[in-house]
Amino acid sequence: MGRITTRRPVTTIEIGAPTRRRADTLAVEEPLEIRLAGSPYVVTMRTPGHDLELAAGFLVSEGVVRQQQDVTGSIHCGGPGTSPAGQPNTLNVLDLALAPGITPEPGAARSFYSTSSCGVCGVASLEAVEKMSTFDLAEDDTRITPEQLAAQPDALRARQEAFERTGGLHAAGLFDAATGELLVVREDVGRHNAVDKVVGWALLEGRLPLRGTILQVSGRASFELVQKAAMAGIPVLAAVSAPSSLAVDLAVDRGMTLVGFLRGPRMNVYAGHDRVEQGSTTGGR
Repeated sequence: MGRITTRRPVTTIEIGAPTRRRADTLAVEEPLEIRLAGSPYVVTMRTPGHDLELAAGFLVSEGVVRQQQDVTGSIHCGGPGTSPAGQPNTLNVLDLALAPGITPEPGAARSFYSTSSCGVCGVASLEAVEKMSTFDLAEDDTRITPEQLAAQPDALRARQEAFERTGGLHAAGLFDAATGELLVVREDVGRHNAVDKVVGWALLEGRLPLRGTILQVSGRASFELVQKAAMAGIPVLAAVSAPSSLAVDLAVDRGMTLVGFLRGPRMNVYAGHDRVEQGSTTGGR
């Protein structure tokens, strides 16, 4: 799978069985420096592949770009990385050209790198963490059914090719709420990177805002994932694991539907339950 996976020797130990030495398949993690018109903007750790989508989606979440025409070009250029000794690396630095008048706010460049587990590392203040989207989710009249939501994790897992080989990648998938079609799937060592790649794909395809869609993620729902979904105009975010308290608060504030612990026929709707068509319910304490 190219630079997405790699092989490394591993010693397998099982109590009561012979120790084995074999090759194991691992998910690749490498740095990507994103530059804007030649100026460094941020360095993030990611799984290589779909780098332009990752950068574009990241800029959407930062409020720098909001439509396809805002990104006018990109080029991979030389930089430090994991290329063989003596060979220049042209894969881990991506320089983007933006349309005239599209520039980050002064001082917006991240002061240090963002790890694969952190989507807001390097932000200078708490006020800078919470971005305001130009897309009003409260006006999105998307409706979904519990049965529709329940089918999504399996549909996403079936498309996680790299995860099947490594067990070490997060995934994000975008579903059409009206048809149930899985529009795009992206994998990465960082769950926020996987979402950025999905959002970046949508930006480059001219699909923003993503009205009438559901973002399904393979892990938990953190504040940063709700933020990224809101910035892209996604009305529904569903996760197989738990949300954080701040993620729920932000979803309520933005008018987003947030679903957690989506496993089989069971799920918890933490915000925006009016979008989920419900049959009979039973109360409880």
